Amino acid sequence: MSERYRESFQAFSDASIRLPGGVNSPVRALRSVGGTPFFTAKGRGAYVTDVDGNRYVDYVGAYGPLVLGHNHPAVHQAVQSALDDGTAFGTPTCRETTLANRVSSLVPSMERLRLVNSGTEATMSAIRVARGATGRDKIIKFNGCYHGHADYLLVKAGSGALTFGQPDSAGVPAGAAADTLVADFNDLDSVDRLLEANRGEVAAVILEPVPGNMGVIPPDPDFLVGLRERCTAHGSILIFDEVMSGFRVHLGGAQALYDVCPDLTCLGKVIGGGLPVGAYGGRADLMGHVAPEGGVYQAGTLSGNPLSVAAGIATLDVLSAPGFFEKICTQAQQLCHRLQESASNHNVPVTIQRVGTMFTVFFRSAGPIRTLRDVQACDFESFKAFFHAMRDGGVSLPPSQYEACFVSAAHDDTVVAATNTVARSAFASVCKDA
Repeated sequence: MSERYRESFQAFSDASIRLPGGVNSPVRALRSVGGTPFFTAKGRGAYVTDVDGNRYVDYVGAYGPLVLGHNHPAVHQAVQSALDDGTAFGTPTCRETTLANRVSSLVPSMERLRLVNSGTEATMSAIRVARGATGRDKIIKFNGCYHGHADYLLVKAGSGALTFGQPDSAGVPAGAAADTLVADFNDLDSVDRLLEANRGEVAAVILEPVPGNMGVIPPDPDFLVGLRERCTAHGSILIFDEVMSGFRVHLGGAQALYDVCPDLTCLGKVIGGGLPVGAYGGRADLMGHVAPEGGVYQAGTLSGNPLSVAAGIATLDVLSAPGFFEKICTQAQQLCHRLQESASNHNVPVTIQRVGTMFTVFFRSAGPIRTLRDVQACDFESFKAFFHAMRDGGVSLPPSQYEACFVSAAHDDTVVAATNTVARSAFASVCKDA
């Protein structure tokens, strides 16, 4: 045990007695890279500090929502003001409408929307709306795209494009996955085969338009357009899960960046400044199916929680200031350029892929990375060595080759330069180990 992480080691040991794996979300346990997670004490700007007093440049960012950085003053003030009024009511508040208006103005395809408590709730509810509106049961998802832990979404691809989904988790009945079909991302032919084999039965096609749960993978130029055309032709609902990409790849999400309009969109905690919240919404006629207007039931006592809503309004107001988002993208671009250059200088084969403020360092020289199979062919041992070298140098990355890194407004020139200084040593370490 390193003295550097003594308190975190003890905290992990204590947590493991009561919490499965010592954590409340699996990736936090570092099983894919080994070692002991550090336990965070606080976050400010681009940095987090652990219980041992070690400070790290943070590229986890709560897996996306902290686009302004940790504890941004405007968000802090908004939450404090809302807290003074109360924590939960179970009745409507005016702030909920204000946040809905902010979201709709930035993502116009969300003509009407419903606030929920998480991205998982958003995707579950959007699929229920699609099924209710079409009267169909089957859905198509994509290998490597994660949409939360609903039973019917925890599914692998199986042996072929026409294979019915098999559960990807213990405790999921086979029947729950029977109506889930799995296609390959960036492969329209795999979608065509499923639609033809299940003509008139597919309620929805759901995907991360820019996946972040198998690393950052941009869609091919014709992929999203092709999905839009196919869903229209087959009467299926196109659902964009922008829980990660929303307000991260573009102010209007991936749909604005690639100029493709989905029928329904799912958003996550970025619209709550990192507090628990989510939303689903889209065409007004589709959202008219949601209770109490229609027969698709969905409810949540804490939906539209005043603290989350206040944080979300403050976040979107800051983020939508002229030129603000573009500046974050520029910082992300400069960082990725420097990282690629540092890796090349040490002859470490990597492909760095970035969309907006999201990026992934793939340890594979043969790019671009287009599919889950490409990610699975990466050098995971080199990623593991890089991850630990970066952490020991004071830079915190998501602990998996399958994850995206996130740049925030707090990652200024000084932070970018400091990150690259650590990365040069980390790449040198990888090169030496290899």
